[in-house]
Amino acid sequence: MAAALDAPPLVPAVATAIGSLPHTDPRAAADLVLEAHPRFPAAPQLPMRTPLEGIVAQWARALPEVTIERDGSIAVGGVTNEPAVATFDAEAHGGLLAFLDAAASGPHPPRVKVQIAGPLTLGVALLRSGLPVAHAFRRGGEAARAWAIATEDLIEERLPESALVLFFDEPALVAWRSGDAPLEHEAAVDVLSGALAAPACPTGVHVCGAGNRRLALEAGPEVLGVEVGSDLVDDAEVLARHLDADGWIAWGAVPTDRPVGESVDPLWRALVGVWCELTRHGCDPVRLRTQSIVTPACGLAGHGPSQAERTMRLARELADRAHDQAIAARLTLGA
Repeated sequence: MAAALDAPPLVPAVATAIGSLPHTDPRAAADLVLEAHPRFPAAPQLPMRTPLEGIVAQWARALPEVTIERDGSIAVGGVTNEPAVATFDAEAHGGLLAFLDAAASGPHPPRVKVQIAGPLTLGVALLRSGLPVAHAFRRGGEAARAWAIATEDLIEERLPESALVLFFDEPALVAWRSGDAPLEHEAAVDVLSGALAAPACPTGVHVCGAGNRRLALEAGPEVLGVEVGSDLVDDAEVLARHLDADGWIAWGAVPTDRPVGESVDPLWRALVGVWCELTRHGCDPVRLRTQSIVTPACGLAGHGPSQAERTMRLARELADRAHDQAIAARLTLGA
């Protein structure tokens, strides 16, 4: 990808989303993300519109041995080494394609976020469908790499003035923290790092709740997506190294597992409280603010449309406050 872009892919304290929304109308979902997060909209995934936009069904289809059923489940027809073929489909990628249409029809956003299934999550799905362990994760990696390259090409074609940040969604990382990992730690790092290295654009890994953040960081993403919580202190040392190496953190600061009110104040106090605790445990307080993105904690497909909209707006309000602190921190340093 060789597009000349004026806007940097990553800037301090902008809001974006994790990906999934509850909408059944792709254009309505696209309009929402472009309006709510104009500086960094996330292409929506719409599993309530069709199960074919589910995290596994949407991306495992690149493998010729995989059949996607109408209910979003997958069937694997044996072991093969045929290349993965990543082709965007109007039904399975309706949210993404509608987003590209909407974004291209007006001023291109300076940067966009697209999220695809990570290789470990695809590998776990293939393993559960009957493939041997080594083959399942190799094929999961091949599918993720194919989609990463195809997504980068698609954004360059459709939104040439927008910078892409590509996230790999890895809910399966929970297994590597719970002691139930189907693949040895170092091998899992290799699978994930291979996918992260496929595109030329900045990459991120979204770690759901109790997922293994250390494994994700060892794979080398530019951005780590985490849910804001007191347990982040457990990983303060590796988060500090990530920040010191100019890495970024996407703070999942708006809860998606419980109701949230209309006020941003308690969410802001929670985020600042975590920053203060991480600072006490060795993280640079300036980097915590200047190398930050703000998101909901997870996807919003399980919410109603109005709840999803409110959650996205709260993320933007948090990002505005974080932006003010980032600017103040830079001024303090004389930047």
